[in-house]
Amino acid sequence: MKVIIGQGSCGVATGAKKTAAEFERLIIEKELDIKVDITGCVGTCYLEPIVDIYDDNDNMTRYVKVKSDKVAEIVEKHLVNGEIASDVAISDEDKLFIEKQQRVVLRNCGLINPEKIEEYISVGGYEATRKVVTSMSQDEVIEEIKVSGLRGRGGAGFPTWFKWNAAKKNQGEQKYIVCNADEGDPGAFMDRSVLEGDPHSLIEGMIIGGYAMGASEGVIYVRAEYPLAIHRLEIAMSQAREKGFLGKNIFDSEFDFDLRIKAGAGAFVCGEETALIASLEGERGMPRLKPPFPAEKGYWQKPTNINNVETYANVAWIIANGGDAFGSMGTDKSKGTKVFALAGKIKKGGLVEVPMGLPLKDVIFGIGGGIKKDKEFKAVQMGGPSGGCIPAKLIDTPVDYENINKTGAIVGSGGMIVMDETTCMVDMARYFLDFTRKESCGKCNYCRIGTKRMLEILERITNGEGKDGDIELLEELAIKIKDGSMCGLGQTAPNPVLTTIKYFRNEYEDHIYNKKCTAKSCKNLISFNITDNCKGCTACARKCPVSAISGEKKEMHVIDHDKCIKCGKCEETCKFNAIVRD
Repeated sequence: MKVIIGQGSCGVATGAKKTAAEFERLIIEKELDIKVDITGCVGTCYLEPIVDIYDDNDNMTRYVKVKSDKVAEIVEKHLVNGEIASDVAISDEDKLFIEKQQRVVLRNCGLINPEKIEEYISVGGYEATRKVVTSMSQDEVIEEIKVSGLRGRGGAGFPTWFKWNAAKKNQGEQKYIVCNADEGDPGAFMDRSVLEGDPHSLIEGMIIGGYAMGASEGVIYVRAEYPLAIHRLEIAMSQAREKGFLGKNIFDSEFDFDLRIKAGAGAFVCGEETALIASLEGERGMPRLKPPFPAEKGYWQKPTNINNVETYANVAWIIANGGDAFGSMGTDKSKGTKVFALAGKIKKGGLVEVPMGLPLKDVIFGIGGGIKKDKEFKAVQMGGPSGGCIPAKLIDTPVDYENINKTGAIVGSGGMIVMDETTCMVDMARYFLDFTRKESCGKCNYCRIGTKRMLEILERITNGEGKDGDIELLEELAIKIKDGSMCGLGQTAPNPVLTTIKYFRNEYEDHIYNKKCTAKSCKNLISFNITDNCKGCTACARKCPVSAISGEKKEMHVIDHDKCIKCGKCEETCKFNAIVRD
């Protein structure tokens, strides 16, 4: 019997280390011959900390939300008496979160110990590498990727085989393969979870890619804010070298390949490949004009290929199972699966991997469980700051590159921020534009100054100071910024504004002409009032940070609007729904 505790970042943040320590303490105390081990995030982040107990026949029982104070019950009932601790066992409904998925990239996450290469090998790890370097030519590898239809999962969806082939064709004694692990979209954590839960799948994908294009050196560009991911990558790379999977003469072939890590400073603009290359070379992360493309002149002016973590994590599976197997999933033009990070106003937040072409509704409601507190679904932001808002009326849109692009959004790296009726779409656009304005490298005038001017307009509108012509001015600026910017950051920065104007123009008009926030969210356009439901319990008055609420006990209270800072504490505190927003 063994106890496996999920210790990805989400698990650690919710107390998984304390849970593990308590298991170890009680197992020693009760003199049980049971091993406690770790794994990465299985994707059900909303259920962390997660504990899996395997019996001697490898049958697994999963326990969820296991804080340290729940450990004694599980130890006594399950480990000592062989009974299920039903109070903390995963429900049948929550089991569906995983069962409804189709996993390729996340195939090992939450199932193996990411710090033990033997566990990756036990599930077929590095067999694809052996096959490639001992029995396949470069062209055969690239052809298999072509047959699979794998497109880059970092945002643009460019055919992976084409980039690999371009790097292969360009001659040079030294070539480089680079992994962009610097995911910067707010609400996106797909790459981090793969790095923390299955780092060898990335390493193996890069080895195979390096072989296909003739690169002998690879660089993983990962954000410094991912310390656990970097730690586990370093362990995985060291173990791979010890086994002979990295270094000289891999699998006794003539192929030499090694990897190193470059910790980036978390600049969003470095998601653009030429800006990333500049950062790798020690320069400020700023894009340059293309052509020449990195496949011709990239890192140190040598032929270079760049893909993201998820793209590489597909590669070993494709080689092992065949390109046709991967291509059989998804749609004609968007093949395979895609990982999405569900965040925002959703009941079941976490990671999901589904075949391309599945309707948005099936992802958000079928897997994600729908909207928190059963509020009304309003929209979903896809593609992060570079994407756009998809409204509720388009909930049946298939999730693939072509159909999502038609809505004005993009698949992007896979972030899905779900919004309900309480979300102000104007303020949401302001939030994302503020992000891209701060992340602009400043090289292009339109991007540097134009995003600032758009942000100023949005701030005026959300403050109740909007004026006639603001919507048209936003649209005019957006078009010029898209046309006048050099790289993808500036070219896509206006997307959240354009899509919210397209689908929620009435909210902009309400802010400007009626001085009213439709969602009752923007502070300067709302007020809090106490209704007849008030029981005079004084809870709201005690919670108010500025003493703006007064009234006698058991009598109706009132709010002094001159003092009120509209923090919403009173509304959160009231148990009688007596405080409303107007």
